[in-house]
This record gives sequence, C-alpha cells and structure tokens, in this order.
Amino acid sequence: MHIVIMGCGRVGSSLARALERRGHSVAVIDLAQDSFRRLGPEFQGKTVKGVGFDRQVLVRAGIERADGFAAVSSGDNSNILAARVVRETFQVTNVVARIYDQGRAEVYERLGIPSVATVRWAADQVLRRLLPSGSEPQWRDPSGTVRLIEVHVDPDWVGTKVIQMESAARCRIPFLMRFGTGLVPDDRTVFQDGDLIYAAVTYDQVNDVEDTLGAPPVKH
Repeated sequence: MHIVIMGCGRVGSSLARALERRGHSVAVIDLAQDSFRRLGPEFQGKTVKGVGFDRQVLVRAGIERADGFAAVSSGDNSNILAARVVRETFQVTNVVARIYDQGRAEVYERLGIPSVATVRWAADQVLRRLLPSGSEPQWRDPSGTVRLIEVHVDPDWVGTKVIQMESAARCRIPFLMRFGTGLVPDDRTVFQDGDLIYAAVTYDQVNDVEDTLGAPPVKH
C-alpha cells in the first residue's frame, strides 16, 4: 500500500515509521523542513514540503496512487480540509483525520470522514485503566447510541455456551478473545476460563448486560 501522511510531528513521524516497517510505501507532507528529522536516518519514504490540502503538493506525494491518507497535523481546520480534498478530488476513500475538538470530530464522522478525537481518545484510555473492564466502551458510534464493551464475566459462566450468555444478557457477543486471538463464536462455542467477552450493546443496555454477566448465571 502507498500511504500519504500530512503532518510530521510525533504522531505523523511515528505512524510513518510504523507503516514503513510493515513494508508499505509512505510519503510525508509538512510545512517545516526541519520536522522531517523526526523520521530518522533509516526512513526510506518520500518527504514533501508544503500544505496537505494543496493539490500539487498532494500529487507530488503520490496521492493519485495512494491507498490511504492520514491528516495528523496540529490544526483541526487543516486536517479536515485536507481530508475532504483527498476524498472529493482524488477519490481516496481510506481517509482518517485527527481532530482535537470532540464536537467537530463527531460532526465529521457523520459526514463520512473517520476521525480520531485526541482528547476523547486519551480520556478513554485513562478511564479504561482506572475503572473496571467494560466501564468505558472499546468503540462507539458517533452518536454514542451503539457501543462495543469488554464485559467482566463471573467465573461461574465457564462452561456455558456463548449463545446462552447472549440470551441471558439480551445482547450480541460478536467476538471474544482467547489466548490473545480473536474468535467469532458459533452455536457450539463454550465460554472458557480466561476468555475476554465483547458485547455489542446500546447505551441503555450497558448496565443490564454488565450486571447479568458480572453475576453468576441464574439457575432454572
């Protein structure tokens, strides 16, 4: 894949090096020539001085053959403008923009531009480490209505079929983690000791699902 990155700060440079280590072709755009030093001497990709929403700059970075574009500069306006130019002018659909303003991020996601709201992401990461599993969602839709949560499951559920757990908690369990590997359960999958359960729920369901699976199963 060829990936174009706008912004060579700490996030952009780290992203560029990570992509290159995985064998991808990378071009990095930034207004400040000195910022490219963050890429290090081993970086083999392309660097382009300029603004990421300038069409000629984007062309020099190889946007016409790009498989993805990440706008991770320090400016919300620049990031979203660049993301829109890339999607609407160059028809690149795999676009992500970093946005500091959470309200803006949710608006742009509704417009079809995936975004990473820096403050919200950091807050969620801290909360996941402070609070019990499942208290903060692993993913949520822009409106906050639907979310994916990691659920703390009482050990007494071990040996129960996942389909029975779904019925008891009245939710879908799209996947679980077993020994560090994702597993999509079927009708025969049995919950084992050490499994991590992920439930797809609405906001109103969270407490009920956590209460049900966090307590021993009700014996009938």
